[in-house]
Amino acid sequence: MTAAPRLAPIFRVALWMVGTFTSLLSMAVAGRELAAEITIFQLLFWRGVVGLAVILLLFQVTGGWRHLRTQKFATHGARSVVHLGAQYAWFYAIAFIPLAEVFALEFTTPIWTLILAALILGEKITVVRVAAVILGFAGVLIILRPGISPVGMPQVAALLSALGFAFSTYVMTRRLMRTDTPLTMLFWMVAIQTPLALSAGLDAWVWPAGWTWGWIAVVGVGSLTAHYCMARALSLVDANVVVPMDFFRLPLAVLVGWLAYAEIIDIWVALGAVVIFAGNYLNVRAETRKTRQAQ
Repeated sequence: MTAAPRLAPIFRVALWMVGTFTSLLSMAVAGRELAAEITIFQLLFWRGVVGLAVILLLFQVTGGWRHLRTQKFATHGARSVVHLGAQYAWFYAIAFIPLAEVFALEFTTPIWTLILAALILGEKITVVRVAAVILGFAGVLIILRPGISPVGMPQVAALLSALGFAFSTYVMTRRLMRTDTPLTMLFWMVAIQTPLALSAGLDAWVWPAGWTWGWIAVVGVGSLTAHYCMARALSLVDANVVVPMDFFRLPLAVLVGWLAYAEIIDIWVALGAVVIFAGNYLNVRAETRKTRQAQ
């Protein structure tokens, strides 16, 4: 009788994480399908148009126009440019290597965040964090096996996207959270990225046609729902509960890659992903324990 109330939040978290996985995998499939139709910068432009329309509609409905105000234009600009580059690298990797490999290498984002937070924000380096970084890079070496298996630009792009997401989504967001709201950050990111992507994509412009618009809508909406669902999950429970659930992205990516593109998972990708996950989980557990002791 006493266990039932405790299961309800976990069930809701699981549903929000399913929404996160669905959004991310839908974006990956849509990006792969659009690779042969339009350039990546054109994809990012249309993604920005969809995102901007949704955000402005949200402002109109909620009366949240105050979120447009900011005094940190330079910080927003730097964050947006890096995030645009990270998105470009992610979609580039999606087009050329198995989905599971991209998602496995993307798990290094928290590892890059630890390093950048220490270098840029001056956060303390602990033994646990060092261990997490070591495990993270060990996992990368297992996946890529340099010297044994060829490492090409798609693999490098996947790692660079993780590095870019760590800087823009985590490190710079922490700095902006001191003065701006999440909606302010989201608006300025899309508002800055959209014209930049347009200018970069004009030289080989192709107007989307037919079903291409559907895939563009999937990318535009999926990028917003992925962030929203993850935020809702993290609002319900500690990160050390969410992180293990997030790892289910990998087997789902394997399944989608196999069903849609007949991709076969490499055992080294799976093993490396497990090692990277172990480093992430080790750090999250330590940080959660520290937070509870401080309360």
